[in-house]
Amino acid sequence: MDRNHHGYEIRAQLRDRLGLLANVSFGSIYPALARLEREGLVEAVAAPDTKLSSLSTGSLAGERASLRSLRSGPGLGRRGRKVYQITELGRQEFATMLADPATLDDARTFSLRMALAKYLTPSLRIGLLEHRRSDLVRRLREVETNAQNTQLDSYAKSVMEHAAQAVQLDLAWIDKLLSTERSNPQPFAHEAK
Repeated sequence: MDRNHHGYEIRAQLRDRLGLLANVSFGSIYPALARLEREGLVEAVAAPDTKLSSLSTGSLAGERASLRSLRSGPGLGRRGRKVYQITELGRQEFATMLADPATLDDARTFSLRMALAKYLTPSLRIGLLEHRRSDLVRRLREVETNAQNTQLDSYAKSVMEHAAQAVQLDLAWIDKLLSTERSNPQPFAHEAK
């Protein structure tokens, strides 16, 4: 959304922004980019001059491959050098998918959306947070009900109590985010720099 990237940079951005949630392989990224390009959501553009520092891979084999690509020139037709930019249709689809409450079914999906929430309007961010909050309240009731089960031994009860504490912690985090979001005068969080 912020600038053009080639496949390797996209993978690096995902890992930097999302950590272990985004352990995405190149075998997943390149077919996804090809599909997005076919659907008109991204398009290939001319590659800018790549600086050595932007190609740091963290592995010796990756560093060698990066240096080889720098020495080989522009690398026309090389899949690692194809640079993509998001189209207007892609921006619209991204915002639609990010804001779709129908797919907010787990903590991983929610965490991914929160990591990218700067691209949503304040009302969509608040809606995302409120939806997650209502899911957590429902989950807390379930966990607390299960913890009262007299059939559970002390170990199983301790697991239920731990689960309840985790949900309460998540609720406190959501409440803090909601409070901040509601008091934020910026139309988009990413415009506040």
